[in-house]
Amino acid sequence: MKREQRQRQDDEFSAFVVGSGRQLLRLAELLTGDPDRAKDIVQSALERAYLHWHRITGDDPTAYVRRIVVNQHRDWWRRLRNHELPIEHTPDRPLTEDLAERQAERALLHQALGTLTRRERTVVVLRYYGDLTEAAVAAELGIAQGTVKSTLHRAMSKLRALPELADRSGVTASPTTHIEVTV
Repeated sequence: MKREQRQRQDDEFSAFVVGSGRQLLRLAELLTGDPDRAKDIVQSALERAYLHWHRITGDDPTAYVRRIVVNQHRDWWRRLRNHELPIEHTPDRPLTEDLAERQAERALLHQALGTLTRRERTVVVLRYYGDLTEAAVAAELGIAQGTVKSTLHRAMSKLRALPELADRSGVTASPTTHIEVTV
């Protein structure tokens, strides 16, 4: 009986990783600005989630593991250590779009996010990439909702003031300019 139950949990966890792995990886990449470190954080978060999967499946597993990713990033930031693990082969991906343009947009996004403080970056990523409400971001980070609002306001003001985020017509960004970067 235990073997069957363990196999079912393993299957559920594998399905979760397949369904949510890319989303968690993008979240970690936006938080860290480093794809290799993001992979390490997600791998570590998934390891922790796997150990407690029997308790997680009843709740919202994506929110639970997303919180682990944010905490892993916070822990890394506190320790300032690098645990990069090289991989032997990069997985192949089909070329269906202009990768150079997409990479340039991502580089611009990472550069812009790099101008923010750690807290500002985390709040912006969770709010706009993670599509969480301000209340959910506050709960996720353990801070007041008013802190989330003020942090978002400061962060978005900084981002709107960056000249590299001006629209393609050459008009310089102003504090009221709407910024939209596709990730």
